[in-house]
Amino acid sequence: MSTEPDKTSQSRREQFHAFRSRLNCRILGDDAARGTRMDGSVPMGATLVTKRFFALDTKTYEPGALDAKMKELLGLVASMVLRCDDCIAYHIDQCITHGATDEELFETFDIALIVGGSIVIPHLRRAVDFLDACRDDPANGSAPTCVRSHE
Repeated sequence: MSTEPDKTSQSRREQFHAFRSRLNCRILGDDAARGTRMDGSVPMGATLVTKRFFALDTKTYEPGALDAKMKELLGLVASMVLRCDDCIAYHIDQCITHGATDEELFETFDIALIVGGSIVIPHLRRAVDFLDACRDDPANGSAPTCVRSHE
């Protein structure tokens, strides 16, 4: 019997949060959070390097001279140029959480397209599809429950 939530009853955004939360817990969680294997052993978790990288990522996106929304918009451009769909979805989710409008997001998409070129177009399509799914999600605007990091 599966302990996974029924994906048909979850929105795409909820599925994204659940996946990230589960895997971040597996990577960063303590022994109890990672669970046990069938043989009773505890799977290895993150090394100190991984934990420090996640912490650095969290610190980087905190407000400073640039506010959090601007930093997430910049992260979205970089993610689109690097063609990382998981990162793109993460930054879209964070941009929405920080109050980005569709107009701001589409201008951000424009910058990514100019910087990255036509190879970004398939990722732009998936970005808009995820944005639409997030905007249609009744839980839109609720804070994500996953551990902070786009990686």
